[in-house]
Amino acid sequence: MNAELSNGILTAKFSTRGAELIALEKDGHDLLWSGDPAVWGFHAPILFPICGGLKDDKYLYRGKKYELKKHGFARTAEFAIEEQEDERIVFLLRSNDETMKSYPFPFEFRVIYTLSGAALRVDYRMKNPSDDELYFSVGAHEGFACPEGIEEYSVLFETPEDLDSTILVGNLLDRKTRNLGRGVCELPLKYSYFDVDAQVFLSLKSRRVTLLNRRTGAKIEVDFPGHDAFLLWTKPGAKYICLEPWCGCPDFVDSDGRPEHKELLIRLNAGEETTRSHTIRV
Repeated sequence: MNAELSNGILTAKFSTRGAELIALEKDGHDLLWSGDPAVWGFHAPILFPICGGLKDDKYLYRGKKYELKKHGFARTAEFAIEEQEDERIVFLLRSNDETMKSYPFPFEFRVIYTLSGAALRVDYRMKNPSDDELYFSVGAHEGFACPEGIEEYSVLFETPEDLDSTILVGNLLDRKTRNLGRGVCELPLKYSYFDVDAQVFLSLKSRRVTLLNRRTGAKIEVDFPGHDAFLLWTKPGAKYICLEPWCGCPDFVDSDGRPEHKELLIRLNAGEETTRSHTIRV
């Protein structure tokens, strides 16, 4: 099932599968990747309740092992539309018997999209309705169309950065980094950066990045306060780039598999609720 918001400037289209943003249109042009299944069959999947991979796809909680695949289950789960107005829509996913098999926590997870002028705000709201703790991560994975290929584009940072990217070993993070530039505010994109999958930045000062088409000057800005990780990803030769603010990260190679020890994981106590937000501005 699909849904749509429009305010005369932007039109946003969604699927209840994964509460996924599947189109973001301005002046008749879709800014998102098409979702071509022959290349990458998503547009903007939501990563929940983990971001990235776990060691052996497993974790240990209170003496019991659970299996949870890379990026979690939300991106293929069917969400309910809880509310819809002209410029705002709320999707809801609740824990159920199936989710409890891999993620033994009662939860209410809402994804709220709000149009405002030339901006789309995305809120991830997590509530713990139980009388016990829970742990989770959440992350965005919007793929923006790059019809000319990504090497015509740059990523701009709001403040000078030492671009230390944590090295991926399969689905896991090494304790080593590679540097893509020191004291830089612009990263011209290269396909060779993605021969090793994603670029993973865990120490950025910036909480705003801009995708710049160097040929036309067109820009897409992403603000992500409250997110401690930021990733860039594409497939070599593909015509999109994913700008990914995460509240979480993959396991490191030396992980002990215990959520209470995992870097960047969010803990919610009984009855607590928290929201993480990012905004796409055209």
